[in-house]
Amino acid sequence: MATATETALTGAPAPVRETRSDRIVMICNYTALGLFTLAVLYPLVYVVSASLSDPKNVVSGKVWLWPVGFSLEAFKAIFDYDSIVSGFGNSVIYAIGGALIATALTLLAAYPLSRRGLPGKGIIMALFVFTMMFSGGLIPTYLVVDRLGLLNTRWAIILPGALAVWNMIITRTFFQSTIPEELAEAAKVDGCTDFGFFWRIVLPLSKPIIAVNLLFYAVAQWNSWFSALIYLTNEHLFPLQMVLRQILIQNNFDPSQVRDTAELIRMKELQEQLKYSLIVIAIIPPLLIYPFVQKHFVKGAMVGSLKG
Repeated sequence: MATATETALTGAPAPVRETRSDRIVMICNYTALGLFTLAVLYPLVYVVSASLSDPKNVVSGKVWLWPVGFSLEAFKAIFDYDSIVSGFGNSVIYAIGGALIATALTLLAAYPLSRRGLPGKGIIMALFVFTMMFSGGLIPTYLVVDRLGLLNTRWAIILPGALAVWNMIITRTFFQSTIPEELAEAAKVDGCTDFGFFWRIVLPLSKPIIAVNLLFYAVAQWNSWFSALIYLTNEHLFPLQMVLRQILIQNNFDPSQVRDTAELIRMKELQEQLKYSLIVIAIIPPLLIYPFVQKHFVKGAMVGSLKG
């Protein structure tokens, strides 16, 4: 360790000596983090390995970490099951459509609430927060959706939960932190309307928070199955998660969905492995999307939640 004279001459602070107790704490921390990482990664690795292994090895329990007997039969069989293909397409529609509509509503609600001159802003915000703590309940919500004629339609999945108040609060905080009132006043002096300022100036400066909302809403829609369980009875409108639920929980394969008898027999043999293959397919889209929005996502989430 550097002496006081050396510190005075070099101007650099003397390094802190690590004590025995510090090393013990550090070892314990790394051990706990390592075990936690293994607990999270092992199920993912096992699911991927099981989906790529030979079906007989999966059923016999030979697969525990790496693929045993590489095979893509389960992934090929998936595309012979009509409900899986249609469910994947429905989930894409719900995720994209729901994310776009929800993000638009969130931005349109958050921006006015971020401006000081909005009349009744406190009351409006209190009403929004009230809905976070209290809701009408499942039955009244179902009755509203029924009276609006949305049952067994795609809108029943997209509209009832189109606006998340927590996302709106984060977005409002982002606007308050990054869009100063002086900028809006300068735009008005130049003859810009409120909507023109929002469209031409606010939105281009809000790419991070837009990415946050798109990702939050898209992932929520992609993973959602309860709304489909409540509002849909038409299997052609079921999202992929609903089909996955039937297979994982109910072990329900409809023979009428398979076009060929030989394929039906093969799918029965692959039934255990199909569960893992479906899980892999269900998690691929969010994993593919995240790297493209990760930069904006981190920035928008941090600014929107920590500043204000």
